Amino acid sequence: MSVLLMLLGVGAGVGLWALVVWLFPPRPSLDEVLARLNPTPAPPAAPTTVPAEQDGWAVRMGRPFVGLLRAAGLPTVALRRDLATLGRSPEAHLAEKATAAVAGLLFPSVVGLAFAAGGRPFPWAVPVAVALLLGVVGFLLPDLTVKAEADRQRRAFRYALSAYLSLIQVLLAGGAGVETALTDAANVGNGWPFAAIRRALRTARETRISPWVALGQLGAELQISELTELADAVALAGTEGARVRQSLDAKAAALRVRQAQDAEADANAATERMSIPGVLIAIGFILFVFYPALTQITRSL
Repeated sequence: MSVLLMLLGVGAGVGLWALVVWLFPPRPSLDEVLARLNPTPAPPAAPTTVPAEQDGWAVRMGRPFVGLLRAAGLPTVALRRDLATLGRSPEAHLAEKATAAVAGLLFPSVVGLAFAAGGRPFPWAVPVAVALLLGVVGFLLPDLTVKAEADRQRRAFRYALSAYLSLIQVLLAGGAGVETALTDAANVGNGWPFAAIRRALRTARETRISPWVALGQLGAELQISELTELADAVALAGTEGARVRQSLDAKAAALRVRQAQDAEADANAATERMSIPGVLIAIGFILFVFYPALTQITRSL
């Protein structure tokens, strides 16, 4: 009982400390304020695809733990790429991870404290085990969510890229040049993939680099190999005069085949997931029917 009360006291103290940090956030240092007033110009690069979200309460509460998580080597390189695809900052993501982990650790303590106040305390091992489990789940869940969202964003970009390739073929067939076809095709489409391509091409014009170099940088940033291959094919046409229409036609056909295969795989996965509720209902029915009989048998032994 004393160990349980000690753990509950520690959890309550951490929760109060997090609440105080959220209500009264630490003031930035003078160096940070001066750095914000006079930012160092960064080299131009392909911008993110999705505008960063405003910091919510979870980010503000978990911000004090960002330095500790960064010292531990987080986020990983793969996770940084996923965050770049979604347009989210690594600091905000680490703060959300810390908040979710702390919430998972404190929730069993709050529940155990409520039961202890009602005169029905749990054994101390139960809240500790549940707190560790929920803490690990809360720490890993934001990473899994970001990966799933980044995969959906990349898939949406591949659909838009298929249409972009078709538009480029039409413009090239009409006699347009390679750079003109790239720019005009990007101006036709809507949505964030075409907006990202337009920003990359605008960055190429402003920095006086080749448009296919900017597209290759965008493909590397978003981890979309099809866009990088498009940039390589267009680079051959722009520098060596290679016939690009046939190459783009083949790439568009291969991209559509892959999209059809992905759609079929998603449909099969959805069909398999539909059987899970039925299996759970059957297991529950079996337990409901046989549990009284098993109870009677165990009592008679």
